[in-house]
Amino acid sequence: MRKKREQIAYVLMVSVAEIEPKIWRRFIVPSSISLKKLHLVLQTVMGWSNYHLHQFETKQGTYGTPDPDYSAILDEVRIRLDRFLIREGDQILYAYDFGDGWVHELQLQQIIGPIEGDVTIECLDGGRTCPPEDVGGPHGYQEFLHAIRDRTHPEHANMLSWVGGKFDSEHFNAKAINRELVSGRRRA
Repeated sequence: MRKKREQIAYVLMVSVAEIEPKIWRRFIVPSSISLKKLHLVLQTVMGWSNYHLHQFETKQGTYGTPDPDYSAILDEVRIRLDRFLIREGDQILYAYDFGDGWVHELQLQQIIGPIEGDVTIECLDGGRTCPPEDVGGPHGYQEFLHAIRDRTHPEHANMLSWVGGKFDSEHFNAKAINRELVSGRRRA
């Protein structure tokens, strides 16, 4: 009988920089996950829609989707996360939507394993809702929150209409995120 392969699991913490109180998630991935797949996991756990460019900023370089006009971006497709995050506490940055300038701090919190079999990607917990796409970065998000919370604000109705009528900045639902992670695995 063939022995199942052993893997290492990483518990990661991601939080959006420049936002207080923090918008954050703790989730588990295999240490061997590629940066390309990690990008898709981050889009799901954070609640982004994958409409914009992204990159990972590491001590060894900047990784993302290569652009022939910008040679500083290294191809992320076959680059494993465990190349950069080796010890608990190690960090890299994940930037999304260069126009809005969302920067995410990604930290290795715990190393689990070796374990037999596959590591299940799962959101363990988190806090607060992801900002809407194209809200204008951290500063625009603060303005957006002010407008939707103040019925007398001149942009109150427009902003609520723009996000579909309601927005709860404190909402977090790990079960919904995990359902999305499962459905995403089926498509991959």
